[in-house]
Amino acid sequence: MSLEQRIKSLVAVRNILHSFLTKENQNTPTYSEFESALRKAENKNPWFTKKNILYALKYWDETLSYENLSGWLARYRLKDTPKTVGLVLAGNIPMVGFHDCLCVLLVGYKARIKLSSKDAILIPFFLNLWKEFCEELDFEFVEKLEKINGVITTGSNNTAKYFEYYFKEIPHIIRKNRSSLAILTGNETEEELNALSKDIFTYFGLGCRNVTQILIPENYSLDNLFQSFFPYKEVINHNKYANNYDYNKAIYLMNNDQFWDNNFIILKESGALYSPIGVLYFKTYTDYEAIERFIAHNMGNIQCLVTNGNFENLFSVPLGESQNPKINEYADGVNTLDFLLSI
Repeated sequence: MSLEQRIKSLVAVRNILHSFLTKENQNTPTYSEFESALRKAENKNPWFTKKNILYALKYWDETLSYENLSGWLARYRLKDTPKTVGLVLAGNIPMVGFHDCLCVLLVGYKARIKLSSKDAILIPFFLNLWKEFCEELDFEFVEKLEKINGVITTGSNNTAKYFEYYFKEIPHIIRKNRSSLAILTGNETEEELNALSKDIFTYFGLGCRNVTQILIPENYSLDNLFQSFFPYKEVINHNKYANNYDYNKAIYLMNNDQFWDNNFIILKESGALYSPIGVLYFKTYTDYEAIERFIAHNMGNIQCLVTNGNFENLFSVPLGESQNPKINEYADGVNTLDFLLSI
């Protein structure tokens, strides 16, 4: 099957997804299968609320157009001999490993996929649906990766050390912990700060593209942030989020740490990039050089730099857009397709 056929078959899946999201043909078996998959995913992983799953699905609905897919792949010359690639997927947010699966299968390679136990419903559902339109897709869900030509893994810094050793003899991409940083100038509008809140609270802050640290100018009023956070106050009604929030608040109180609290998120001054769930770190800066130093110190750990400010030589995404990467944007800035075709 040609690349063009694989693209068109994937677009057919996207059209079915679109029908589900727009609640067309609700009396069909496929619609019921979608509903069932969402229920199973939420039951298996309480962090995967229906709202968050639908947010992820809407992203893929908007992304998997024929124009996006064909434009993305147009410059690549595919190989005649397919390779077998192992994938170790993360499960921190819904469908987070789907892009890797697409890359492998669209170029005509064989995928051997080790799913995360936290996201073991949605990706198989979509890949099996795709296979109904493209029987030649070659993928298999496995517990152990063997007889592979290359591997892509996503996990913690600790698992990365294991992967680097275990897969040292074959081509690999091994991803570690990352998070995202926002920079405010103090001139942001109310709408822009509201957009930033989406970068913070979507998926409960569990994604590598979620903002966990904000650089703010000296004397910046934190009330501006708390006001923009208010539409997300219902997050505290989620049991697992509330448990994390309560735990971190208790620790800070026992340690007599200074923090600011609005009863559903804690703001705490810190130079660290990664904040716990229910906490957002902030750090003040006095000049552009201070921003550059912070970024240089954390460069290997930053997934997205989010700002509407005009900072020269800094690649960034606008406030509110961290969870909407283009299909040709790659985790950790490593081009997955270039890697696959180099094997």
